[in-house]
Amino acid sequence: MIKVTFMGAGSTIFAKNVLGDIMCTPVLQEVEIALYDIDSGRLNESLTMLNNINQNVNGGKAIITPYLGVEQRRAALKNADYVVNAIQVGGYDPCTITDFEVANRFGLRQTIADTLGIGGIFRALRTIPVLFSFARDMEEVCPDAWLLNYTNPMASLTGAMLRYTGVKTVGLCHSVQVCAETLLKSVDMPSDDVQFHIAGINHMAWLLDIRRHGQDLYPEIKRRAAALHGKHDDMVRHEIMKTFGYYVTESSEHNAEYMPYWIKRNYPELIERFNIPLDEYPRRCVEQIAQWEQQKQALTHDSHLSHTRTHEYASYIIEAMETDRPYKIGGNVLNSGVITNLPNEACVEVPCLVDGQGVTPCHVGNLPEQLAALNRTNINTQLLTIEAAVSQKREAIYHAALLDPHTSAELSIDDIRKLCDALIEAHGDWLPAYH
Repeated sequence: MIKVTFMGAGSTIFAKNVLGDIMCTPVLQEVEIALYDIDSGRLNESLTMLNNINQNVNGGKAIITPYLGVEQRRAALKNADYVVNAIQVGGYDPCTITDFEVANRFGLRQTIADTLGIGGIFRALRTIPVLFSFARDMEEVCPDAWLLNYTNPMASLTGAMLRYTGVKTVGLCHSVQVCAETLLKSVDMPSDDVQFHIAGINHMAWLLDIRRHGQDLYPEIKRRAAALHGKHDDMVRHEIMKTFGYYVTESSEHNAEYMPYWIKRNYPELIERFNIPLDEYPRRCVEQIAQWEQQKQALTHDSHLSHTRTHEYASYIIEAMETDRPYKIGGNVLNSGVITNLPNEACVEVPCLVDGQGVTPCHVGNLPEQLAALNRTNINTQLLTIEAAVSQKREAIYHAALLDPHTSAELSIDDIRKLCDALIEAHGDWLPAYH
């Protein structure tokens, strides 16, 4: 019987998808599941929900045990074969609110702030120390386990784990699976029987090739995209494709803050023109909290609750490793020469083969130079953020922010330093001491 430990089990909907998927997979149904969280209420909600799915999907074959708080963390991890990470350090309130409100005081506007930008930097600085504490426990109580990381900022967190711990880690994101389908839907083209090739970095990986039955679809996609009239929700990505030649994996609201071209105080008309939703993530958080209050009664008290396997990678990865039947994913791994014109120490998102040997990245070679250049602007900040978390030097935080494309396009050196100092003070004990 394999053991899967879910860190951040209070993420009830996500726990339903990942762990429900595992219980829906015939070869994985006899599984020991350890649910770990620091919030007893959310932990118990997930436990009740998953117990119902366990009974209804696979006749109660899974053994599900809750573990609450730091004092039970090692027990949750002990002898785990797979560890799924879905934590959010500091949550929406107070830390996401802080990331947005302090930046707003300096005139720096954001959309999502969980991957890059000043919000992504500070989310990483809050989270990397916690992941390192997980790693120390894992190295002692489950040294052979795979960590499947779903938490953002993906590249900074996964890169830190791969470079500074002994834990086997792969980062997983939803954007690769839905990229081609999203693009084709936006230009009213069918998505069946489509083959595609994607590589780059998380949230800024590139749809390098898209074909149906050997025919290149890009010319028709671009023709239709150019003919679109009126506003839609994907205008930034379409403009990136028009300008740089390729479609990018993550949404327009995300990519609007990864480059210096879109959110600009001196050009407010760009916000309207490209339909950019400022302060989008706080708005979503408020909506999701309200929706959960409406949903949780049904999810946690429905004794007939069932589940159908989703497209999330986790269950397919575990199945491939346990059965040695190969499965292809888009995974976040250390570059180490996979993409030859990006830094070796960068965390890249590339096709990977998963089987009984683990996760093997596929060689990509050079990206088109303009795409590699765009990736490097983000990698600079990711690497410097990791450096800051490891060294605990305040100067390294400044460097990460000063090299961030959006932040540096909007603020002076002095104001960026002041913004970082203000965020360090506002986050208080959510951050370690920086010198």
